[in-house]
Amino acid sequence: MHIVVVGGGVVGMTTAYELNRRGHQVTVLERHAIAGNETSKANAAQRSYGVVYPWADPSIVFKAIPWILKQDGPLKLRFPPSVETLKFMFATLRYAWSPGLFGLNRRAMLRLGIHSRKRFQVLEKELDLAFDGDHQGLLHLASTPEALEGYRTTHELLNELGIPSRLLTPEQVREAEPGMVGNGPLYGALSYDSDGTGDCHKFSRELAKACEEKGVVVRYNVEAEKLIADEQKVSAISLRTGEGVMETLEADAFVISAGCWSNHLVQPLGLELPIYPVKGYSLTVPMKDPERGPASTIHDDNYKVVSTRLGNRLRATGFVELADFNREIPEARLATIKKSVESRFPGCADLDAAETWTGFRPMTPDGPAIIGRGPRENLYLNTGHGTFGWTLSAGSADVIAQIIEGEEPAISLDAFRPGRFQE
Repeated sequence: MHIVVVGGGVVGMTTAYELNRRGHQVTVLERHAIAGNETSKANAAQRSYGVVYPWADPSIVFKAIPWILKQDGPLKLRFPPSVETLKFMFATLRYAWSPGLFGLNRRAMLRLGIHSRKRFQVLEKELDLAFDGDHQGLLHLASTPEALEGYRTTHELLNELGIPSRLLTPEQVREAEPGMVGNGPLYGALSYDSDGTGDCHKFSRELAKACEEKGVVVRYNVEAEKLIADEQKVSAISLRTGEGVMETLEADAFVISAGCWSNHLVQPLGLELPIYPVKGYSLTVPMKDPERGPASTIHDDNYKVVSTRLGNRLRATGFVELADFNREIPEARLATIKKSVESRFPGCADLDAAETWTGFRPMTPDGPAIIGRGPRENLYLNTGHGTFGWTLSAGSADVIAQIIEGEEPAISLDAFRPGRFQE
C-alpha cells in the first residue's frame, strides 16, 4: 500500500519507519524544512515510560489557581484567556472529575509506555542513530516529606505493572547523582530505573535520513491543506508547496500525525479532535563542568523543572502554559528554570548563554493520545500525545501499523480511541 503520513515530527517519523519496515510505500508530508522541528525540537529529552500520566489529574485541580498566581508556579494562564483556552480548561475539569477515569487512563498510558520502551530497544538495534540516547533512569525528587509519601502509591502501581522503580533516601539520591550538590530541599526520590533520555530533534532527523535511505519519500516545506474524501474513503490529500503551488497526492491510506495542527484536516470529515497547544519552555547549554551536571534525568518537584543530560549538554525544561499559539519567551519563565538548575547542580553550566526555546505540546483534555481509525475506512490517527510524544512515539507507531494491517494491537487502545470526545 501507498500510505501518506502527515507530520514529520517524532511521532510521524516513527510511524513512517514502522510502516516502511512492514513493506509499505510511505510518503511523509512535513511543513518545516527538516524533521522534528516543532514540538520535537527542544523538549525535555526524557523518555519517561514509567512517568506517563493523564493531563486531567483530579489531584491537580485544587492546586491550579495557586500555581497560576505564584510567580514560580508551574502552571500559567494568559489573560484574558481565549474561547479555545476556556473550552479546553472546562473539558479538562469534566474529565478530571469523572469517577475512576484518571486511574484507567493512567494504566493505559503506562502500558503503552512499557510497549514503547520495547519498541525503542528494537529500533535502536536495527538502526545506528546518533541522538545522545541512553537508558540510565529518571529521578523524581521529593522536596517535602509529603511528596515522598505520595510517591509510595506510585511505586506500588509501578511494581504491579512490572515497571522497575525504587524509593531512595537523600543519601542514595546523591550517590546516584554526585553532581547534585545544591541546597534545594531533598527528602528522597522515586527512581524510575528503566526510563531513558535522548535528543528528540536529533533522533527525528536521523530517523528521517534512515527512512529515506530505505525508500520513504519525505517531502519538506509542504502544507497539508485538505483531505479529499467521499463517505467511505479518503482518496487524496491536497497540499501547498513552499512555492505556493497546489498539488493533489493520491494514496491508499492516510495517517494524521500533525500534533496541534491535526484537527483542521479531520474536522471537515465529521470528527472533532480537541487538541490544545500547551506551551512549554526549555534551555539547552553545553556543560562547562560535566562532572557537576546530572547523570541522567532529574525532575525537581520544587520548581516542576526537568533537567536532562544529553552528552555534554544540559537540557532544562519547565512550565505548562495555556496561551494558545503565542511564541513569546518571557524572561521570568527562563529565570525559574535557571533557579531550579542552580538549586540542584550549581555551576555546571553558563545558563545565561543557553539556547532558549518554546513549543506546543498537542494535549487532549483527558490526557491519552488519539490512536486508531478515523472517520473514514482508510484514515488513521496517531496524534495528541501531549507532553509524552517522545516517550510514546515508538509504541504508538507500532500499534497504528498493526491496526492498518488489520492485526490485533499489542495493547488495548480503548483509552486512546479517536471518537471518545463525541460519545
